[in-house]
Amino acid sequence: MGTKTVDETGAEPGTEATEVTEAAEVAKDDRAVDMTKTDAVDETAAEAAEDAEDGDDTDADDTDAVADVPAGPTGVGQGAGAVVSAALGLVSLTGSWIGTLAGARQSLVGQLKVSSGSASVAEQIQAVYGDSWQTTALWGGLFALAALVTGVVVLARPAFGSPARPQAPWIKSVSWAGIALGVIGLLLAVLKYTDALLGLPSAG
Repeated sequence: MGTKTVDETGAEPGTEATEVTEAAEVAKDDRAVDMTKTDAVDETAAEAAEDAEDGDDTDADDTDAVADVPAGPTGVGQGAGAVVSAALGLVSLTGSWIGTLAGARQSLVGQLKVSSGSASVAEQIQAVYGDSWQTTALWGGLFALAALVTGVVVLARPAFGSPARPQAPWIKSVSWAGIALGVIGLLLAVLKYTDALLGLPSAG
């Protein structure tokens, strides 16, 4: 009567129930751990997505900021002005078609003046050649002055523009070349106009 009953496997009756309960608890713990890991992964993915959105917003803000920055002067006008200055200075030295045309017209006017034959030799030389020479010198001086003024304006332009954008070195070089040619052309024009350079021959 007092003998303890044992099943055929030699295990006590409550052992299987205990093992089943422990297995259930272990499975429950495993599921809890899996759910915890899943939640952590989801939170990490959500944070990454938020960071990516913040990064996109930052990039968009940077792009908008760059787009909102007004474009400064490109220097194309200054470069063109420098080239024009140098070209005008060169024309003042070599002569221009308008100067040649004006000189030829003045020579024709002088010939009409002395056609009567009453003028002296000196007056004829001055009317036919002297006035034409001075007219050509005058036009050369005008081109030289234009070259000088244009070069000075180009060099002074950055002082009235954006200080953050310096002037290109080649623009300064060409502008100084135009100024130099203008000064030389203006000096030669004055010398020719006053007969100090290649003056008319004396009639006597």
